[in-house]
Amino acid sequence: MSLLRVEEVTKRFGGIVANENVSFGVGAGQIVGLIGPNGAGKTTMFNCIAGNGSPSSGRIILDGRDITGLSPEQCARAGVGRTFQIARTFTSMTALENVMVGAFLTGRNTVAAREEALRLLHFVNLGRFADKPAGSMTISEQRRLAVARALAIKPRLLLMDEVMAGLNPTEVRETVEVVLKIRDQGIACLIVEHVLEGIMPIANAIVVLDYGRKIAEGTPQQVSNDPVVIAAYLGDE
Repeated sequence: MSLLRVEEVTKRFGGIVANENVSFGVGAGQIVGLIGPNGAGKTTMFNCIAGNGSPSSGRIILDGRDITGLSPEQCARAGVGRTFQIARTFTSMTALENVMVGAFLTGRNTVAAREEALRLLHFVNLGRFADKPAGSMTISEQRRLAVARALAIKPRLLLMDEVMAGLNPTEVRETVEVVLKIRDQGIACLIVEHVLEGIMPIANAIVVLDYGRKIAEGTPQQVSNDPVVIAAYLGDE
């Protein structure tokens, strides 16, 4: 049984259809990649799941609960964590304070929030930067900081939007290690990614969007050999 079920979701912006009748599932503790060319509707789908925009039609089910149309805070409380393409850190605050912000969603005890934030900073290999202002961190560090803050809300599903984009090979490997550790905690990961060498080796399944429609779904090997997917990325002859 899927932890997340996206059922025939359509999202329209006036006359533009960003997602059209998209359906897929993510099992508990699974890593699922959501890929596709630029403009395929991947971030729009994330926004619908995380409450940053309601679907025009269709349903989003999390662990049997209909979360369609809930606000971002309500989705977070239901168990949906999320990071963004551009790491949204509080640049004037320290790394520790950034993660504490997430921890305060589930409790107001400052001591407990600090302890949890420190634990999560070590979890994403940023423990030594606890007192460092977020604005002085590298792109890779800020991305992992955003992941730690999302984990602080204790999600059952974590949405990661291009967490590996713009990173060098060493940074990609570090990020992959963090994703695998998250998976090992039993947290499901739905990852929008253009760095296919980062997502393909670790994903249980891949969902491919193109022009807002799902054109393929399967194992990484099945998807990478699909002529329809190859044409979407490389174009027809």
